[in-house]
Amino acid sequence: MLSVGITGQQGFIGTHLANTLKLYPNQYQVIPFEDNYFEIPEKLQEFVTKCNVIVHLAAVNRHPNQTQLYETNLLLVKKLIAACEASHSRPHILFSSSVQEEKNNLYGNSKKEGRILFENWAKANHAGFSGLIIPNVFGPFGKPFYNSVVATFCYQLTHNQQPTIEIDAEIRLIYVGSLVNHIINIINNIKSGPEPIIQTLKIPHDKTITVSSLLTKLTEFKEQYLDLKKIPNISDPFDRDLFNTLVCYVDHRQFYPVSLTPHIDERGCYVELLRFSSQGQISYSTTKPGITRGNHYHTRKFERFAVIKGKARIEMRRIGTDEVISFALDGNKPAAVDMPIWFTHNITNIGDEELFTVFWISEHFYPENPDTWFEKV
Repeated sequence: MLSVGITGQQGFIGTHLANTLKLYPNQYQVIPFEDNYFEIPEKLQEFVTKCNVIVHLAAVNRHPNQTQLYETNLLLVKKLIAACEASHSRPHILFSSSVQEEKNNLYGNSKKEGRILFENWAKANHAGFSGLIIPNVFGPFGKPFYNSVVATFCYQLTHNQQPTIEIDAEIRLIYVGSLVNHIINIINNIKSGPEPIIQTLKIPHDKTITVSSLLTKLTEFKEQYLDLKKIPNISDPFDRDLFNTLVCYVDHRQFYPVSLTPHIDERGCYVELLRFSSQGQISYSTTKPGITRGNHYHTRKFERFAVIKGKARIEMRRIGTDEVISFALDGNKPAAVDMPIWFTHNITNIGDEELFTVFWISEHFYPENPDTWFEKV
C-alpha cells in the first residue's frame, strides 16, 4: 500500500485527488494534511516522514499583490524541502506546475522556479521527482473568480448573473477527473529501483476551445436544464464533464424538487418525467415501508429521482462534508430531485404503502464499470 500525502488537500484539485484515492483503500492510504503544517516545522516533518509519495498542490493562484503570490509559492516549496531534509525523508514528490510557465508572469515564474528547486533537491538527495505541467483545470467545486473561467461562468449562470468575456482567447482545458487519473497513473508507475525517477511531464489537455464558445455551450446547458427542465445532450465526454460541473453550482435547496405536471383524466394520471437529448436509461423501483435504498454516489453519472406513488425522503451529502440536504416527496404531488456527481444519496420510504420511484441515469449500466461507490449519507 502506498502512503500518499497531498498538500492543499482541502483545495479544488486536492479534494478530488484525495476522494478518488480513498475509493481504493487497499491500494492507497491518504495521509492527513492541514495547511497550518507549513507554519509548524515539527508537524510538517512528521507529515513527510509518513509519505511514500507527496503531491504538492498547495499554492496561491490569484492575489492582488503578484510579488506576494510569487514569494509565497516559492516559500511553500522551500519549507517542504526543508522538512524532508530535516527528517531525512525521501518521498517521491509530484509538483503541480502550470502551462503559465511559458508566460512571463510572476505566477508562472513561481511555478517554474519551484519545479527547478524540487528537481535540484531530488538530484542532490537521490530522491524521486515528477514535475507536472498542467493545463487549465475545471470541474465540480472549483472556486469561482479564482480556480478557472469555467467555475466563474457556471456560478454566474446559475445565480442569475451575466458573464462577460474580457479576452476571447483559445484555452486548453482538462477536467479535474482526467487530471486526477493522470496523477494516479504516475504514482502507480513510480518504481523503486537503483535510480529514482526524475522527470518533467506535460499533462495533455482534454479540449481546446475559445472562451466565447465555452460560454455559448454553458449558456445552452443552463437554458436547457434550468429554464426548460431538459437534460442536454451529454453523450460527448467533454460535454458530460462540463454539464456535471454546471449542475454542482446550482442552489440545490432552491431548485429541487423540480415540480412535474400531472395530466389527469378518467383513465388515471400521466406525468412526463423529463425530456432529454442524451444517452442513458430509465428504470423504476418499489420500496417497502421503512426501507432505505442507495447510500452511494457516482463520479461521472448524473441521475434523476421521481416519486410516482407513496411518500419518500431523499437525502444527499457532498463527499467530504457533513451537511445533509433532505427533501420530502409525495407521489400525489409529482416532483423530481437530481443527484449531482460526488454527492452520496439515498431514498427512504417514509409512508405506510409501497413506494414507487422512477430513475433516469445518464449512461447505461455496465456491471464491469458501474461507477457506484457506497457511503452512508
